[in-house]
Amino acid sequence: MMDKKPHIKPYLYGMLAGFGAISLSIIFFFFIYRFEGFGDAVSKLTSILMPFIYGAVIAYLLKPVCNTVENFLHRLFPEKMKGLVSALSVAATLLFGLLVIYALFMMIIPQLVTSVTTLYYTARANLSNFIRWVNNLEFVADNEVIMDYVNKAYNAISVDLDSWIKNTLMPSMQNIVSGVGIGVLNVVTVFKNLIIGIIVAIYLLASRKKFTQQSKLILYSILKPRWADAVLNEVLYADKMFGGFINGKIMDSAIIGVLCYIVCAIVKFPSALLVSVIIGVTNVIPFFGPFIGAVPATLLILIQNPIKALWFVLFILILQQIDGNIIGPKILGNSTGLSSFWVLFAILLFGGLWGFVGMIIGVPLFAVIYDVVKKLVIHGLRRNDELEMLGTYHETFGDPEEDIPAAPEAPAQNEK
Repeated sequence: MMDKKPHIKPYLYGMLAGFGAISLSIIFFFFIYRFEGFGDAVSKLTSILMPFIYGAVIAYLLKPVCNTVENFLHRLFPEKMKGLVSALSVAATLLFGLLVIYALFMMIIPQLVTSVTTLYYTARANLSNFIRWVNNLEFVADNEVIMDYVNKAYNAISVDLDSWIKNTLMPSMQNIVSGVGIGVLNVVTVFKNLIIGIIVAIYLLASRKKFTQQSKLILYSILKPRWADAVLNEVLYADKMFGGFINGKIMDSAIIGVLCYIVCAIVKFPSALLVSVIIGVTNVIPFFGPFIGAVPATLLILIQNPIKALWFVLFILILQQIDGNIIGPKILGNSTGLSSFWVLFAILLFGGLWGFVGMIIGVPLFAVIYDVVKKLVIHGLRRNDELEMLGTYHETFGDPEEDIPAAPEAPAQNEK
């Protein structure tokens, strides 16, 4: 009877811990979503710190470039010129980032203007050609009722357009101007935050090693060494996960965009550069990216050349198969360690919460959460002396990339 209590106690603790976690989650949910003042405070704080958020994101994306440049300059300059090497590394990294953005804008904006202009004139020409083709049909030409209906429909489009401009668009100009003013103000705000964000990114890149050491000092001053080591290892894992996944995805998408442009230029698809940029940018989104990018790109080609739009859809299917089976695995590998089910779950969850940004960071973020839960489960199994369950799970379902941790030696029991 006395032997059953130690065996039951871990499960009792597990039940209490699970109940406490669920209770805290419910309380946290109501605290955030039911207390409007707290949500408003978080929103206001986020808007105030938005330049720092921009700066942190820019610095994080440019950190690998800065480290590469700094390592290269260290081989050229002596150790006593360490300050100059750091300054040159940050300046070269910032210049690289600005050149990349400038190149993208110079590729996209002229092509976008050309594509919109071409679409406008192509749509008008196609409408006129359609009306002419209908009028030339024998059963239409011999039927005055159909001819009259087609001509009235064509004239109605022009009359309705003029009427909409005079009666709806012109009276609404004041609202439109107000909306444009608000839009301009928002653009100015974003531009201001971006400029300050670039300055913040410079400071973060220049002092990244100092800030890292300061964070470690704070961490080890608050927590015991064992827990501080655990938190630090998880932060390093998160940095590896986010950095490897996002940078790898950017490289993968750049390769896909270049390949798409080469093929589009050879086959002479309409708006080749704009279509390639759309395919490359949306390819950053895992799983859904190819489908999201293929829809507007296909519509752009469909308006100008329906036959080539069909060939473009076939080409995109082949390109995405090449990316998913050859290019992507070579660059990313199985960087997240998540199954397809959890990848889909992460994209839908965080995409619903944070939109486009959530779709991009959702997979590595969920991979970090998954890793934390996995370590907690292994810790719980070890504490309850149930590690053989993990071995049984691996033997049944197979998980070759996971290492089963060795069970700790049982402490010697004092015989009474």
